[in-house]
Amino acid sequence: MDETDFWKIIDSTRVAAEGDPEDHADLLVERLLQRDPDSVLDFARHFEVRYNRAYRWDLWGAAAVLLGGASDDAFDYFRCWLIGQGREVFEGSLHDPDNLAELLDEFDEEIDGDGEELGFAADEAYEQLTGAVAPDLGVPAQAPEPEGSPIDFEDNDVLADRCPRLWERFGA
Repeated sequence: MDETDFWKIIDSTRVAAEGDPEDHADLLVERLLQRDPDSVLDFARHFEVRYNRAYRWDLWGAAAVLLGGASDDAFDYFRCWLIGQGREVFEGSLHDPDNLAELLDEFDEEIDGDGEELGFAADEAYEQLTGAVAPDLGVPAQAPEPEGSPIDFEDNDVLADRCPRLWERFGA
């Protein structure tokens, strides 16, 4: 599976789920079950690499603006959700997290921002296909600390300064 195939699967299942992250995860598992186990592991590698790339302080700040705060777990789930939004949103937010102000049509913190189940979709599909837990993917581990300079998520002025467009549209 190449990167184009990865994003096609993400996009088609997101569209079919009509924006519901839980439905998106279910549809993703169903789609992956149509593939062979090696393809599912390839998908998992693509997902994990992007998940690790998004481990950045500036993106965590954007998540804090959108979610009204973001714990470690909330940021983990946000990164999964962000991958689930597709290549344009994901790459645009990595280029500059403040781009999310234009890349997101809307954001409902009750529904959006939590893609926890998306992060487990490949593991679930692999286990259903093989009856075994997915092996180590051979992907470098996530860095011990996010990339970039730490942000004080409790300081609204800092968040507004770091992501002015996002703050104006979605901030407290």
